[in-house]
Amino acid sequence: MPDHLKPFVVKIVPVVASRRGALDFYYPDVDGPRPAVVFVHGGPLPSGVTPRPRDWPLFQGYGSLVSSQGLVAVVVEHGLTDPTRYPVAAADVAAAVDAVRADPRVDPSRIALWFFSGGGLLSADWLSSSAEWLRCVALSYPVVAVPPGWPVDERFRPVSAVRSAGALPIVLTRAGLEQPVVAEGVASFVAAAADVEVVEVPNGRHSFDVLDDTDESREAVHRAVAAVKARLVEE
Repeated sequence: MPDHLKPFVVKIVPVVASRRGALDFYYPDVDGPRPAVVFVHGGPLPSGVTPRPRDWPLFQGYGSLVSSQGLVAVVVEHGLTDPTRYPVAAADVAAAVDAVRADPRVDPSRIALWFFSGGGLLSADWLSSSAEWLRCVALSYPVVAVPPGWPVDERFRPVSAVRSAGALPIVLTRAGLEQPVVAEGVASFVAAAADVEVVEVPNGRHSFDVLDDTDESREAVHRAVAAVKARLVEE
């Protein structure tokens, strides 16, 4: 079985997503507009790979888990098919955020963005945002420094952008057995951030939330979800 199709490490009650275009909405079973978490998958991922990320157990798991917490979860399908397409993916994510905020079941003043792996470079635009409705940026085993040889526009430099993030809350999940090139970028990012909660997974690998079926992994997922929720519901 390919790694990306392995089960999510947390046992969840599956929620059937409402698919609208490039977005999968996981709605909670509660009334009224609710805060929303927008999940941004990693990459670059060749266009021929199937199933696409929003159909992976990982994102179906996070979507179901977050909706069980009384929040709207949204998984975005974006066009990061090679390193030159970060601007395309960034435009897809921006359009997705606009659509999420316009949804009548979403509180548009309480949004979190959660980036995974190679999608981490897409966080740069949002880290320097001054939007009051952006309550949290979360990152899981993120690529936050451009790997050697990747032809990526200067715009996508989270380590630089986070210096302008001010008091924007950040929740970062760090895998202890991360690839060295990724780990170095994460260390620089954490050192530069003003307000960051680091969820450590000492024995976790990149994609620990499907690769490492351990209590440590499950605890890290729950802690990260709780930290993001706390930022969304606080006054």
